[in-house]
Amino acid sequence: MSVYTEDEGRTLRTAVFGAMVLVSTAEPGSLDEESHAGIRAMATFSPGLRQVLGAARPELPAGSTADVEAGVLDALRRSVRILAAKAPAEAEAFPSAVLAVCEEVAAADGNVGTAEGAVVGKVRAALTTDG
Repeated sequence: MSVYTEDEGRTLRTAVFGAMVLVSTAEPGSLDEESHAGIRAMATFSPGLRQVLGAARPELPAGSTADVEAGVLDALRRSVRILAAKAPAEAEAFPSAVLAVCEEVAAADGNVGTAEGAVVGKVRAALTTDG
């Protein structure tokens, strides 16, 4: 039984998969290579968190590209708060695990572009912002 509510699980999935999508779509590249790199990098998450992430299809925010980005960044901030409240050890490891996934996706084609780097920076800021 998960310690997370259905809504919290959805937030965590939106945060992690959304961050991968933001990086992957920041610049043209091989979406297939990038998605495989992201999935491989998800091994850095704990077994419990991997179970939550795999429990259902991720849902991305609707709307424009800017709306999707804002929703994903908000989900990242909320995920940090959820984990801090329910699983402090997970909360400590979560930011570096998400960033590792993003960096793997960005580097999947052998080159991290400027736009990809900028998105990784936004993800990093969302993960380290209180509130």
